[in-house]
Amino acid sequence: MKYKLLAATIAAALSLTGCSKPEQNTTASSSEAQSAVQKGSAELGSFGIDLTAMDKAVKPGDDFFSYASGTWYKNYELPADKTRFGAFNALRDRSEEQVKAIIDDLMTRQDLNAEEQMVKDFYTAYMDVEGINAKGIEPVSDVLSKIQAIDNRQALTEVFGNAWLYGTATPLLGSMWYNRLDPNEYQVSVSVGGLGLPDRDYYLSDQERFVDIREAYLSHIEKMLSFAGVQDAAQQAQQIMDLETRIAHAQWPREKRRDRDLTLNQIERSSLSDAYPGFNWDTFFAQSGLKVPELNITTPQPVKDVITIINETDLAVWKAYLTFHTLSENASLLPEEIYQTSFEFYNKKLNGQEEPEARWKRAVAQMSGTQSLGFALGKIYVDRYFPQSSKEQMSELVENLRAALGKRIDNLDWMGEETKKEAKEKLAAFHPKIGYPDEWVDLSGLEISSDKLVQNIRNLRKFFNAKDVEAELKPTDRERWGMTPQTVNAYYNPSFNEIVFPAAILQPPFFDPNADPAVNYGAIGAVIGHEMGHGFDDQGAKSDAKGIQRNWWTEEDLASFTAKVDQLGAQYDQYEPIPGNHVNGRLTMGENIGDVGGLSMAYEAYKLSLNGKEAPVIDGFTGDQRFFLAWAQVWREKRTEQSLINQLRSDPHSPARYRTQAPRNLDIWYKAFDVQPGDALYLAPEDRVQIW
Repeated sequence: MKYKLLAATIAAALSLTGCSKPEQNTTASSSEAQSAVQKGSAELGSFGIDLTAMDKAVKPGDDFFSYASGTWYKNYELPADKTRFGAFNALRDRSEEQVKAIIDDLMTRQDLNAEEQMVKDFYTAYMDVEGINAKGIEPVSDVLSKIQAIDNRQALTEVFGNAWLYGTATPLLGSMWYNRLDPNEYQVSVSVGGLGLPDRDYYLSDQERFVDIREAYLSHIEKMLSFAGVQDAAQQAQQIMDLETRIAHAQWPREKRRDRDLTLNQIERSSLSDAYPGFNWDTFFAQSGLKVPELNITTPQPVKDVITIINETDLAVWKAYLTFHTLSENASLLPEEIYQTSFEFYNKKLNGQEEPEARWKRAVAQMSGTQSLGFALGKIYVDRYFPQSSKEQMSELVENLRAALGKRIDNLDWMGEETKKEAKEKLAAFHPKIGYPDEWVDLSGLEISSDKLVQNIRNLRKFFNAKDVEAELKPTDRERWGMTPQTVNAYYNPSFNEIVFPAAILQPPFFDPNADPAVNYGAIGAVIGHEMGHGFDDQGAKSDAKGIQRNWWTEEDLASFTAKVDQLGAQYDQYEPIPGNHVNGRLTMGENIGDVGGLSMAYEAYKLSLNGKEAPVIDGFTGDQRFFLAWAQVWREKRTEQSLINQLRSDPHSPARYRTQAPRNLDIWYKAFDVQPGDALYLAPEDRVQIW
């Protein structure tokens, strides 16, 4: 959807997701997990770490990733339907299988309530491949007809404004968000979009691999246009490619787009047409019904440039563009031939995935979002798979991390007392949400059919858009969640100064109530610290305890902070996983600060939990070693080169191997594994970056 309310800043979330069968010796089925809990034993190994995954022939100081998980990495074969696999993916698989078990149960029953019936009907419609194939492109024919009828800029703007409903691309995006200067208010955020490739670099880079991708994309556009009966598909494909390349030139690089100072440009709606002329904003916003009186233009010059592009581009080209993107964005809902064509380019060519996922997995993914049936499924998921004891233990861990960060702030030698006071106020105001929402989304009035898949998607879009319109002029809903309970992820929302941990991530290897405490602190403890760290990363630190974006730093402290941030960015800039393709230290800055800071907080909390006692040695590993091994195994991952390129160009997270290496900035890691000068990961003390 192009207009939608997101209850969280997902860009600040952990987002390494994927899907696969649970990896051998790493995860257990839900019944096995329950058995382990009943027996009081850790699910992984004897204390919560998979020792069989390690390669002890590798020195920890040379390659901590391989030391912790090298044997697993060498022996694990990436399945044909995967582009990456690791702990996140294994846990996501478990969550998907748990949701599938819920759906399978509903499919056999007749005594369903209204929401359960919606789930059953939606799943039935999605799995009806024969019926979907028989309908061809008829379910989107009304949209294609509207596109072909465009004969002036007014009609074009109407289609752009309805992109959220039609499921097509648009060069201008408008979504309801939070007012960064007053988080109690909603605001419409306007930005530039409209690209079919993952990032502007795919259009602009002269590297051979990107030239090859552009050629493949051109061919793909032509194939997709042919499904709509376009006669001069090759010519129109080239025109679409030229148009998107021009849009790519207009866009800011991703690292610039994450700068919260540059992207805060508020304007009254009544002044919009004067400041950004040449586009009928009233017509554009009328399609969604949003009437928010104040907007934020996240990228001012690109918006102006795109308006120029809209007006200078022939209507025939826009019609071809919209036709292609309507089929492309809806490919997973259309006949298998169209889906397979989309898969061949987007999944196989761009990411190296050899085979599609099972259709039931695609159905579960489609149903599990916050603006789908995710909370209807989430209610049942929580009842079946998330014990209250896990929520209580997680709450205790969060408070331990809060205390640890408070202690660390007190001891910072680079921050003055005035700024420390503000930082402590923000920390005290952190609002944790754990497991599931206290108030579930009411789906009353939503209509779902068992044989109209595309219409179901549109009904969902209309339903949630109507909720946005109803809420837009009211105070913001601070109880709303930006992820469903069955989502394997976590996030920090700067506007509400909240940290959110869905139920599904609170399972091994992240959290195991029967694992050694060092393991839980090194895994889920560091994840909690990571999300807290987002409140104090280079962008999160621009908001105060109330979520208001303002500078609460003294000039001297801000300069010290910026110097440390720059030093960490330079460190990550050196990583080159693929020749000619480095990690972008500025794009990944927030996540890198979250990793390094989260580890520091989690270790501090772990030491506090020992109450001055020495941790026992288990299977030859000290408590400190177990702590860091838990972190490393959380981030073990194997992926295709294509998907790694995609990550380097468009993802704000560093590749898993380098997240594993974050401990090289902590003095205690050197002591734990006897890392010495000359080891590949060794950093001189002055080069180790400790911010929080």
